Amino acid sequence: MFSKSQIKFINSLSRKKFRQRHQLFLVEGKKGIRELLDSSVELHSLYTTEDIFKAEKDKICHISTEELGKISQLSTPQVALAVFHIPTTQEPELKDLIIALDGVQDPGNLGTIIRMCDWFGIKSLVCSEGTVDCFNPKVVQATMGSIARVDVHYTSLPDFLKRAKKDLPVFGAFLEGENIYTEELSPKGILVMGNEANGINQEVERLVTQKLVIPQFGTSLETESLNVATATAIFLSEFSRRKLTEK
Repeated sequence: MFSKSQIKFINSLSRKKFRQRHQLFLVEGKKGIRELLDSSVELHSLYTTEDIFKAEKDKICHISTEELGKISQLSTPQVALAVFHIPTTQEPELKDLIIALDGVQDPGNLGTIIRMCDWFGIKSLVCSEGTVDCFNPKVVQATMGSIARVDVHYTSLPDFLKRAKKDLPVFGAFLEGENIYTEELSPKGILVMGNEANGINQEVERLVTQKLVIPQFGTSLETESLNVATATAIFLSEFSRRKLTEK
């Protein structure tokens, strides 16, 4: 029997304070759940309307479509919802390219950036304490399973950059920066991307050693800037291209 207390507990994990209290998060949909099951992230429980998952039997609960609708965070529930333990993270090693986010607020943007990091082989993503929680259900959904392969670390971004800039250059995305396509780029460094509305804050800006911009090729004056997830993808593509041409 799927109890009311179970429903209440699962729904509470849609809120950050309860995720932090219980150190658990939600994943919905076959693809995302399977990718997490194949990773080192530990399963807590799995609720499904179909017998399609390979996991410990005592952690699987078969429920009805109606019951799934009571715990799903989606407007159109998929066939399963799983609860996983939040993995522990360490401050990243100062090597290769690291992405740092300064106050990114939109869950879809963060989820897409995590997916971009996975695609381009970026292992570490450092987030300011003001960045949206990476285990927010909307973020997890947007990662399409990539949350299992990218280590997301939350910390004071200024403190992290003060330590890191001794070993790595700090790149920042600015509208008044130098052209990403013509500047010399180190294959190792920290690339800082800013808040959707306000960009990179002044305290972090002072720690940036090289300001970069994606030049606008169109002539429209209405387009002031790129979406932060789109801009991150373009920057990662160019850094990756440079790394390939140097080999």
